[in-house]
Amino acid sequence: MASRLLSDVLQPVAVVTAVFLLLVLVSGVWPPMVAIESGSMDPHMQKGDMVVITATDRFSGGSADAAGVVTTDDDGEYRRFVGDGDVIIYNAPNRGTPIIHRARFRVEAGENWYERANQSYLPAGVESCDELRNCPAPHGGYVTMGDANGVYDQAKGIAPVVKEEWVRAKAGLRIPCLGWLRLVAEGSEPLGGVSCG
Repeated sequence: MASRLLSDVLQPVAVVTAVFLLLVLVSGVWPPMVAIESGSMDPHMQKGDMVVITATDRFSGGSADAAGVVTTDDDGEYRRFVGDGDVIIYNAPNRGTPIIHRARFRVEAGENWYERANQSYLPAGVESCDELRNCPAPHGGYVTMGDANGVYDQAKGIAPVVKEEWVRAKAGLRIPCLGWLRLVAEGSEPLGGVSCG
């Protein structure tokens, strides 16, 4: 009886462990999943979703740069989460948690990227690089934006131009609602705040 109970407990644990190890091998990153903590990527990723992530050199589109990232302006045929280009996970300086936003375009150090920017994604009243945060670009990297946000991260001051080495991974697959487990467990979200739709 005791051996049957032990077997009944160990089999599911072994299956979950095997699936998790396979996920790590395929994704090439640790941890292989992240929980979405805000609504900045709505409606394609919602707060409380879990997202499987991959190393930037895996599953890249044909127009990926040397870092393995496809930006919105690179290729109109490569789509992730119902939009052009990759959704990247990056660590910005002076931020506690990583940011998961879409890579819009790449800039070089010193570049006046105002001219290349979609004017509807700039703050109201900005009419030149001199009036725009992080312009000219302080270093090479990516200009990013959450799909639900109306302004580039760099123009809002959320993050400077994202250096290649700050990019941890790319988003691969969304699992609705599973991220709430992590958010509640770590205390960043009260149990009463959980809403899954």
